[in-house]
Amino acid sequence: MIRKDKKFVPVMLMPFQEDGSIDYNALEKLVDFYLEAGAGGLFANCLSSEMYQLSPEERIASVSFIVKHVNGRVPIVATGTFEDTIENQAQFVKAMYATGVDAVIVITGLLAKEDDSEEAFRANVEELLALTDNVPLGFYECPVPYKRVISADFLGQLVKTGRIKYHKDTSLDINGIRAKIAATRDEESFGLYDAYMAHAVETLKAGSAGLSCIQGNYFPEMVVWLCANFDNTDKQEEVGLVQQFLIDNMDVMHDTYPVSAKYVLQKLGHSIQLYSRCQDIQVLDAGTKSELDVLIEDYKDLDKQIHTSYVNTAFNR
Repeated sequence: MIRKDKKFVPVMLMPFQEDGSIDYNALEKLVDFYLEAGAGGLFANCLSSEMYQLSPEERIASVSFIVKHVNGRVPIVATGTFEDTIENQAQFVKAMYATGVDAVIVITGLLAKEDDSEEAFRANVEELLALTDNVPLGFYECPVPYKRVISADFLGQLVKTGRIKYHKDTSLDINGIRAKIAATRDEESFGLYDAYMAHAVETLKAGSAGLSCIQGNYFPEMVVWLCANFDNTDKQEEVGLVQQFLIDNMDVMHDTYPVSAKYVLQKLGHSIQLYSRCQDIQVLDAGTKSELDVLIEDYKDLDKQIHTSYVNTAFNR
C-alpha cells in the first residue's frame, strides 16, 4: 500500500532548566509547537531527547507528561530498550507502554553487540517479542551505541506479526529503504519513517509513511510542508528548493546538535534553554553561533518564497 498521507514525526528535544533538571514548562510548549506546526505524531524519549542521559524514572515521567498533554491528538512512540538483559529490557518496555504510548521503540543496536551475528540479533528480537506480550513495538536504527541496520526481509517477517507499527530508518540507503517498503507494504498499521533528508523526497515517493528527522527540530513546519507537497506537480520547483536547503545545511544542523537546535529555537523567540546533558556539547562557540544565525536568515528568505510557515509564535504562549 502506497501511503498518501505522509506525516512528519518529530524526534523530540528535551528542554532542561539551567540546573539540569527537566523543564516541564518548556516541554509542554514544545509539544504544542510541534503539533501546531502540523506534526502527525511524536517520537518521545529518543536520542534527540538525550535519552541516554535520563534516568529510568525521568524517562517514564517525561513520556507520561507528554502523553497526558497530547491527550490523544496524535500517536506517540517512545524508546523502551536500554543496555540490559533481554528480560529486563522487556520489563521496561511494559513499563513504558503503561504510560499510554501507542508503541514502544526498540533500539536495534541494543539487542545485540556490534560483533554479534545476524542470527544472534534475530534470536534476541524474537525473545523480546515473546517476553512483551502484545505490546505494539517499533524499531529505531539508532547510531548510538552503534548502528545496526535491520534487513528488509527480517523487518517484513516481523511486520507480518501485526506487532510492529513504526520503523525509523537511518540506513542512508535509498535502495534498502525501497526494499523495506516493498517487504512491509501489505500491513496498513505499519509505517517506515526516514531520518535522512538527502533523499527525503525519494523516500516519500517510494511509499514511506513520512519523515522523522532532526531538521524538524529547527523548522518543523518546513518538513511538514515537504511531506504535504513532495508530489504536488505545481510545486516541484519549490520542493527542490526545500530539499536543497536541507541538504546544504545538513552539516551545520548536525555538528553541535541538539544544542544547536535549541539555539535556533531560542533565537526564533521560543522559551527553551540551551542546557544539554551531552557532555561533549555544552557551549556553542562564536563561530558556530554565527553559522546558525546565517541558517536562520536563509530559512526566513526561503520561507518568504515558499510560505512553509504554519506557526511561528506557539512557543511563546
